[in-house]
Amino acid sequence: MTAFRAFRDGIGRVNHAPLVLAGMVLVTLLLALPLSVALRGMLEAHLGSSAAAELAAERANYEWWEEFTAQATGLGMTFTPSIIGFAAVLENTGGLLDRQPLAATITGVTAAWLVIWSFLSGGILDRYARQRPTRSHGFFAACGTHFWRFLRLGAVAGCVSLLLFGTIHEWIFDFGYAVLTANVTVERTAFAFRVGAYVVFSALLAFFALLFDFARVRIVVEDRRSALGSLLAGYRFMASRPRQVCGLYLLNAAAFLTLMGTYRIVAPGAPGAGLQIWMVLAVGEAYIIGRHYLKLLVYASETALFQGTLAHAQYASAPVVVWPDSPAIEAITSAEPSPIR
Repeated sequence: MTAFRAFRDGIGRVNHAPLVLAGMVLVTLLLALPLSVALRGMLEAHLGSSAAAELAAERANYEWWEEFTAQATGLGMTFTPSIIGFAAVLENTGGLLDRQPLAATITGVTAAWLVIWSFLSGGILDRYARQRPTRSHGFFAACGTHFWRFLRLGAVAGCVSLLLFGTIHEWIFDFGYAVLTANVTVERTAFAFRVGAYVVFSALLAFFALLFDFARVRIVVEDRRSALGSLLAGYRFMASRPRQVCGLYLLNAAAFLTLMGTYRIVAPGAPGAGLQIWMVLAVGEAYIIGRHYLKLLVYASETALFQGTLAHAQYASAPVVVWPDSPAIEAITSAEPSPIR
């Protein structure tokens, strides 16, 4: 199984399970909806029936925007000009690499999303591994079976994240970067060192993301119960096939960069009134759907690579759950055949 074949197989698995993608988009919408309603209330309370409200309804009013952010607290502090268009993508990427803290409300929603994703990812991986419909009872049975295993694995991932964004991030960006640029007088050289620090830290994030992904794949496909055992198994798989694993990661990364580049080209700026607002909303929602698609593609292609290398297509150790027949059907199927007259 080559990396390209696994990537192509993953596309087919995602495309043949459109309800999984629709479900992920719906869950994201439901999680974001309460925050949107709360922020709408803040904006309405601040604008009221003033002239600024009429101007804001026609176009972006940056003077009012600065006034609002200056007095905002909590969730309102996230309502900045950087949420418009492609700037939001750069803001999120830069915030991750620079270890910028999240607002308390955003942190709570993120934690809720991680728990929900830990529950749903078991059913998603099981569906992609079997490559056939498992129906709602089979899907949610797989979610429940693997939920506690993924929670234990998530606890280990949380400890690794604390180590990466705490100690290692400080070593790279505070101590290492300071030592390398102590006697540097050329700004371009300092910028090159900074880019190199981002590359090193991003490589560490990519390695551990792959490690935990393949641990999840082995939990589902092989019905493993130990989080640490699945991590070791995932590492052995990566270490024995580094070319295929790295190739698949680069293909998924290229797909993500292509999506980002496309969004950079088509993403509009600050919208005006009427149709422009709906166009901005449609483009933004299309980008969110694309992000979900690529996230599912990562899981599907990694599952395809593992199955095509160590298992076989449509293999999953745990039996699929089948909804029991009604008592009437059981009575009919188990009844003695009547003699033919």
